[in-house]
Amino acid sequence: MRHPPVSPGPRPAPARPPALVAVAHGSTNPRAAAAVADLMALTAARAARAGLPGLLVRAAFLGHALPRLPDVLEALDGRPAAAGPAGPRGRRAAVVLPLLLTGAYHSDTDLPEVLREACGRLPGLRISYGHPLGPHTGLLRALDRRLSEAMASAGMTGPPADTAVVLAAAGSSRPAANAAVARVAADWHKARGWRAVVPAYASAGSPGPGQAVAGLLRDGAPRVVVATYLLAPGVFADQIRGQALAAGAGAVSAPLGAVPELADVILERYREAAPVAVRDRRRYA
Repeated sequence: MRHPPVSPGPRPAPARPPALVAVAHGSTNPRAAAAVADLMALTAARAARAGLPGLLVRAAFLGHALPRLPDVLEALDGRPAAAGPAGPRGRRAAVVLPLLLTGAYHSDTDLPEVLREACGRLPGLRISYGHPLGPHTGLLRALDRRLSEAMASAGMTGPPADTAVVLAAAGSSRPAANAAVARVAADWHKARGWRAVVPAYASAGSPGPGQAVAGLLRDGAPRVVVATYLLAPGVFADQIRGQALAAGAGAVSAPLGAVPELADVILERYREAAPVAVRDRRRYA
């Protein structure tokens, strides 16, 4: 007697990778939120090339803009804020990344506090926390792109040895964060052969962008350009541009924004913080 072939049961759908939640500082300037949205869209588009098809990418803000991080985590968990703690509701996971170029108060105090509260309130959501974006060589490549665009727009050509660069960051009340910007300047100088690369800070540090430009010109630099070491437009970017041009800078780059190099840094930081099953998938080449 012949028996009918045994049909295998339905295969379980492959688990989706944890959601990527990128947290920016936030600004009242709508251009900042738009730039973060564009960066997240680019990151999602490049995720498939990084072996992460279907990666869910969300942006959140610490303040001054919506959505807030707790709201994004609640939406991923599927539980409204008013519902309070509940038991696990399935295998949900999220990797939270600080969209910060250096480690500072927000990355090691503000965000961990928000995540501790969320873990207690949303036990069905497994949350991993990643490192800030910098330091990373991909950020140097993003700076190269933006500065090259600005210099080309200004009609500036010539060898790097004739060009002094001001690396203008937001600045921090924490000396370690400003020191990290200075290390990026030193690394960029060594890697690209600029005449000089000098760090500057829009706030909470010195020199300011205009002071740095003026100092390099006094020291005999044939030309000085400014690289804006910020993620998005806003008050600090406008301040850097205005001060630098008033002091005689030949070109000022736009904030990093939605560039492939930055999106790839985000995906790498995601992999570092994600579960092993995700980290072991094919890496982006």
